[in-house]
Amino acid sequence: MSEVSIKYEPFKEIIVMESTEFPTPDDLARFTNIIAGGKTAGIYWTSGIAFIYFPLSINTETAAKELIENRRVYWAFLSYTSMPTYRSRIETKEKIIAPVLDMSTNPLFHKVAEWLKGQK
Repeated sequence: MSEVSIKYEPFKEIIVMESTEFPTPDDLARFTNIIAGGKTAGIYWTSGIAFIYFPLSINTETAAKELIENRRVYWAFLSYTSMPTYRSRIETKEKIIAPVLDMSTNPLFHKVAEWLKGQK
């Protein structure tokens, strides 16, 4: 068996092209439900912020080069809201249920949450 090298190289930069802050977690859950066409879609949570994002497709040569050579990723859209306490799901009065994933151990998502807190 040949030797295998494993190397961790996190993203160096996230470029957020558009973002929207929602006033409540319920509003974020409603939006998530609409953009997912009524299908179940998850929301990420860390450091008191709940959010969803949509990465820009890397199907172009330029985007792939940015990702591989510069470790830069583009998020076309980022929606978020303050949610100080983690809960595993958001259920609205209309009975829309959105699962919430606790990403507290993810350093990248933690940095995103801290950046979002500074946008207010």
